[in-house]
Amino acid sequence: MRVLVVEDDALLGDAIQAGLKQSGYAVDWMKDGVSAEQALATELYAAVVLDLGLPRLSGLEVLRRLRSRNDQINSKRVPVLILTAMDTVDDRIKGLDAGADDYLVKPFDMGELAARLRALIRRASGKTEPLLQVAGVMLDPAAHRVLYQGKPVELSAREFALLHALLLNAGKVLSRAQLEEQLYAWGDEIESNAVEVYIHHLRRKLFPELIETIRGVGYLMPRDKAS
Repeated sequence: MRVLVVEDDALLGDAIQAGLKQSGYAVDWMKDGVSAEQALATELYAAVVLDLGLPRLSGLEVLRRLRSRNDQINSKRVPVLILTAMDTVDDRIKGLDAGADDYLVKPFDMGELAARLRALIRRASGKTEPLLQVAGVMLDPAAHRVLYQGKPVELSAREFALLHALLLNAGKVLSRAQLEEQLYAWGDEIESNAVEVYIHHLRRKLFPELIETIRGVGYLMPRDKAS
């Protein structure tokens, strides 16, 4: 899953980026509000971690503009978690009324931040259960593990991320470009056939019919696929 972190404190931003990468996320890190607004207008994110006290444009204004514009690809769908030292009730009310989905006050625990992001991404995808299951395949985002017919399956970080994206969108066709957007952050090198290679690995490690290729369109994880 690809997430956007907007934090102007260099040490904290670096720690958040490293912690989320360790949890399996592809992370873009912006250090001011204008850069964040530009990223949200052009890139697709599974979630946003947004500080309020940003240079050039406040986090609250970034959020308000995001929710009010229909021309941005993330405008209504992307869940936003405010991460800030502003901890009064009035601050929280303003953030939530501006369109935030969650609010976490600094200092915070990295494990809690990752858990809140998992919950937001799950709800945004219409899922209620923390475990994702299709046709004997079970993915646990919190434990970062996959079981097939009750047996553990070893996946690389990118294979896990790809399977996670497909399971969250079971029943929907995802193009190669959409999958690449979820797997890679800015600056990551993308090989031309990377998605196809990871799909091949998942079919080999799980079962061949799990992921359908829709020619000329993309890939589909059917909701009711049986092995």
